[in-house]
Amino acid sequence: MAGVNKVIIVGNLGQDPQTKSFQNGGKLVNLRIATSETWKDRNTGERKERTEWHSVSIQNEGLCGVAERYLKKGSKVYIEGKLATRKWQASDGSDRYTTEIVVSGFHGTLVMLDGAGAQSGGNGAGPAGNSNTGDGWTGNGRGAFDSDLDDDVPF
Repeated sequence: MAGVNKVIIVGNLGQDPQTKSFQNGGKLVNLRIATSETWKDRNTGERKERTEWHSVSIQNEGLCGVAERYLKKGSKVYIEGKLATRKWQASDGSDRYTTEIVVSGFHGTLVMLDGAGAQSGGNGAGPAGNSNTGDGWTGNGRGAFDSDLDDDVPF
């Protein structure tokens, strides 16, 4: 049986993107994204808030460039990727595990949600290859073809 591994979050960057460059010319950009939820306590009527922090690893060359150029602490983003856990060794030799959202290949999306004219890339495609929704460029790599899918279906 096949499974589905898909994560979608909308949140704000807690710090500027952290870029790692490799000797082979590749790049990796790490983000820390906060998502918050608010509710009203039934007993006290007091407003409560809980913030969850997510680690995001962008492993797509085009999206790494977009993140480096346009994202900064406080930026609001939509991220679509997959959940991955990796094992690493701490300086004391003990095994450690990190679970993060990985944005790579054709299954990753980054959409910048800040203000009109905000741009992003998706699946390695730059803003020129994507459709403008009016509130920014969407980075899903599907381009203008999406507008053709709005036709009435005759059944």
